[in-house]
Amino acid sequence: MSNTWMIRAGQGGYLINQFAKGYVAVGWSQLGDLSGIKSREEFKQLWRKADPRAKPGKVAAVGAVLHKFCNVIQVGDAVITYDPNTREYLVGEITGPYHYDPTLKDHPNVRDVKWQSRVSRDALEASTRNSYGSKLTFFAISPEACEDVQSVAAGTKQTSPEAEESEKPDFEELKRSREDEAHEALKDKLLELDEYQMQELLAAILRAMGFKTRVSPRGPDRGLDVFASPDGLGLQEPRIKAEVKHRSGSIGAQELRSFIGGLRPGDRALYLSTGGFSKDAKYEADRSNIPLTLIDLDSLATLVEQHYESFDSDGRGLLPLTKIYWPSE
Repeated sequence: MSNTWMIRAGQGGYLINQFAKGYVAVGWSQLGDLSGIKSREEFKQLWRKADPRAKPGKVAAVGAVLHKFCNVIQVGDAVITYDPNTREYLVGEITGPYHYDPTLKDHPNVRDVKWQSRVSRDALEASTRNSYGSKLTFFAISPEACEDVQSVAAGTKQTSPEAEESEKPDFEELKRSREDEAHEALKDKLLELDEYQMQELLAAILRAMGFKTRVSPRGPDRGLDVFASPDGLGLQEPRIKAEVKHRSGSIGAQELRSFIGGLRPGDRALYLSTGGFSKDAKYEADRSNIPLTLIDLDSLATLVEQHYESFDSDGRGLLPLTKIYWPSE
């Protein structure tokens, strides 16, 4: 049984008119002709050489896409791409092996396709539309989603009025799913920051909340990474003192006690640990005489989401995010 693949026609579908001529393609033109490369590891090594600063996750993702596109897709596999202008999916069949076309400057890695039909997005079941909502450039389609598309293309799909009503997209459920995906993606981006950038990010959040901040200069840890107050001098309360630990391991009770020991009456405290906190550390925070809030990775992402609209240019430059609009009903 052949596989079915979704291959997007570039950002916003800008390549759809080119794809409609009889092919699908992916980019990474700087890598040159990929003929003869047969393993994912070889693709990863090629990308590392082209971009030595690429993060491991990016290297793995590029290696996987190129390996599948060049070697895993087989002649005879079904392929789908999307035309956002007409809200239609083009459905076809891979007709040839990978080849390199240097005349296609920004997407020279090509597989020939025979397009067989167009399917309106509105004719598909809600579950199928949702599965195609991924922003990935290239991915395998589930058998259920493939069957739905093929039945519409063949004109054999029959849907009762009751079924049509039940298949209307549940936007609230879909919104929650997309919000969860965005939240996890934000956490991934936060983990890419180094410890000093994490301190600057916490300061940006506090500034967005109306405080003036001071970040300790790089050097030996003095137990205070970020200071914030209404006037920036600490003459007005609340005086907020923050410690930042950006690491995989959780913070224990002893580390938290040491931090609390350096606080004084009138202080308010934040302890940010991307690795979380032990049960005993949480107990120490609860019993502290100084008001103390613990911030783990998940709550940090929530704070960014809540206050990003008020970030200054330094904060936005540290963590560029894009606003996405969603139907209200």
